[in-house]
Amino acid sequence: MSSLKPLSIYIHIPFCIRKCLYCNFLSYSASDDEKHSYINALVSEIEQQSRFYDSHSIISVFIGGGTPSVLDASEIERVLCKLKESFHFNNEPEITIEVNPGTVTEEKMASYLRSGINRLSIGLQSADDEELKILGRIHDYVAFCDTYELARKVGFNNINVDLMSAIPGQTTDSYRATLEKILEYGPEHISAYSLILEEGTWFYENRDKLELLTEDEDRVLYEMTEKILSANGYHRYEISNYAKDGYECIHNKVYWQRGDYVGFGLGAASMVGDVRWNNTYEIDKYQMLFNKSDMLSYENNMLPNKNNTLLQENKHCLTKEEQMEEFMFLGLRLIKGVKKDDFREKFGVPIEDVYGEVIKKMQNDGLVIVDDSIRLTPYGIDISNYVMAQFLF
Repeated sequence: MSSLKPLSIYIHIPFCIRKCLYCNFLSYSASDDEKHSYINALVSEIEQQSRFYDSHSIISVFIGGGTPSVLDASEIERVLCKLKESFHFNNEPEITIEVNPGTVTEEKMASYLRSGINRLSIGLQSADDEELKILGRIHDYVAFCDTYELARKVGFNNINVDLMSAIPGQTTDSYRATLEKILEYGPEHISAYSLILEEGTWFYENRDKLELLTEDEDRVLYEMTEKILSANGYHRYEISNYAKDGYECIHNKVYWQRGDYVGFGLGAASMVGDVRWNNTYEIDKYQMLFNKSDMLSYENNMLPNKNNTLLQENKHCLTKEEQMEEFMFLGLRLIKGVKKDDFREKFGVPIEDVYGEVIKKMQNDGLVIVDDSIRLTPYGIDISNYVMAQFLF
């Protein structure tokens, strides 16, 4: 088994009770029958595609959405059972499920734990009820507290909490209060992102009516996050992610370090062997494909090295230049940066031969530190989008 290649799995559950006003993820509300039909298709996809990954061993699974916790626990159990039947798992894979306050019970979380899920990611965003209303969240802070306490009660010892800054109308005092309240609970991991106005969202369409923070105000909150969390035992290992020792998210690091991952479900993205694709976004097409008995069309179109017109869309084999770009702008999100030796091993040339001038300029501008690796300075983190853009060809 040691010769097997590491692989991560993403499972997309596109259902939610109500779409948040800032959300541009592939998600929508659905009836119980629609959810059940989708899970039928999902487990069929997992079974059919798994045969192409016999040389891989699963190191992490992430069940995201949407809100996966709106499903009955039995449906999540079906998905995990099918994964374990269909793939090689390493001894202790990290298995995460996203949950929202108000959508889980003690029995449901106990079922997750029995099924092998060992990490929860709870979407809080803010401990201020008015800010939660502004975001269009379905819960209040008390519901989060109840969810968190139930998770500990049933035995979860690896919990992430999602927080958001730059919420319209948010103040330094309200954001500090959110951080302090979460620190009282002491989750193992905290993801703290700034609000981004995404096209197609209510926020984007009504941006002129919102009390948006300025860039400088946003930066104050960003810097506050690092200062307060670092002082309370959380190390920043990625631009927006903090963890206690031993609790960095294995699954997300696969993305940032360009490891292989395969996605199952509507719109799920994959990258295996420098080939990228995503599943269809059309629910009718997805369910028709996997709920029918004749799988011949699937068999003829599913091989990762073939073009697929039924399930896989936007398939693209990355050029060497594109691989280098991703290596840099994803790797630089990590606080430890990118190692020169890793670049040479991956691409067969010293990093200076490709990015020498860019690295020198970024170093002179005080944006990166250069030794055996290249990593962002605190100032570089503040304007990370600008720095990463310099490594695009």
